[in-house]
Order: sequence, then structure tokens, then C-alpha cells
Amino acid sequence: MIQEKFNHIFDSNLIEEIKKVGNIRTFKKDDIIIDINQPLNHIPLLLEGNIKILREDAEGNELLIYFLEAGETCTMSLTCCMGTTKSKIRAVAEKDSSLVMIPVLNMQKWFNNNESWRNFILESYQTRFDEMLDAIDSIAFMKMDERLYKYLINKTKLHDSKTLHIKHQDISEDLHTSRVVISRLLKQLENEHKIKLSRNKIQVL
Repeated sequence: MIQEKFNHIFDSNLIEEIKKVGNIRTFKKDDIIIDINQPLNHIPLLLEGNIKILREDAEGNELLIYFLEAGETCTMSLTCCMGTTKSKIRAVAEKDSSLVMIPVLNMQKWFNNNESWRNFILESYQTRFDEMLDAIDSIAFMKMDERLYKYLINKTKLHDSKTLHIKHQDISEDLHTSRVVISRLLKQLENEHKIKLSRNKIQVL
């Protein structure tokens, strides 16, 4: 699986090193992979599944920052690892997922002596930075109904399906608002013929 997902990104020597030092882990949907304030000794490379990256406020409310797909890594974890600090994010399995965990020391060593790894890390930083700017823009400039519809569209792309099996409460937690607001806006989107609602299921039209 490592070969399949990263052969086009890493050179053959690096893939062999990843096979030697990497630890394959599997997680069920909704499992916490990395938690806030957790010491980080490894960074994850996602082999299969999707992961959502969340921040938490002082009251314990979560806010979705971005999603990870197979073949990607969490650059917020990378930043913490480089500074040998604790995690500032929570990574949760969006669906059943497999990862290879890379020890921090190897990550730092490869950054200095392997061009394919260094390019991967720098490109990952750029991608995640753009996504965080997009998240900030959405919060600052978009109305909640626009944020909600964009969230649903992104979900369909992640799951490769126009039908989403998701509860209103789960959406409200991701978007940091109330379930009542989400239910009202979903009904509004249905009236606009953008979605179709049924029990714990949303079809994006």
C-alpha cells in the first residue's frame, strides 16, 4: 500500500526506508488519531481513508480546519514535530483509515538529505496553508448557508458520493454552530433544490 500511494511522490530509496521504520496503524470511523496536547513522536502519512483536522476553543467546542485524503500528511503535526512541541490539533478518522506513522527523527533526517521528501513536505505546507486561508475566508466572509453548502460539496468529493450519511449534530460540531441552525439551513437548501433530506442522510443534487 505504501508503494501504491507514494510511488509517484517518493524515490525508491525513501519508500524502502519508510517500509523499514514506518508503523502501520488502522483506525475506525470517529477514532481520535492525534489529540490536542498529545506529545508527538510520529507523523502520519495517510494510506487509506479520510481524516478531519479540528481545532478546539477554551469551552471545548470544535471547529473543522481541513480534511486529509490518502497520500497526504498533516502539516500542523509536522510543525509541532519540528519544534518538538505538543499537538495543537485533533485528528479524527472521517471513515475507516490506515496510516503509516513515521518517527520524528526520520522525518527531520529525510528533510535534510532526501529531495523527494523535502519537496513533499514543502508542497504539503503550501496546500494546507491555502486550505487554512480558505477556512478563514469562509468564516470571515461567507454566510452560514454558503459555508454549509460548501461543506456538503467538499464531503461529497471526499466520499466520492452524492449521498452523505451524516447527522445534523455532526455537521453543527464541524461548523461550530448549533444543530437548530444547521437543521433550518438544510431545510432552506432543500427548498432551493440544492439538496434532498431524509433521516440521517443528505443527497446533494
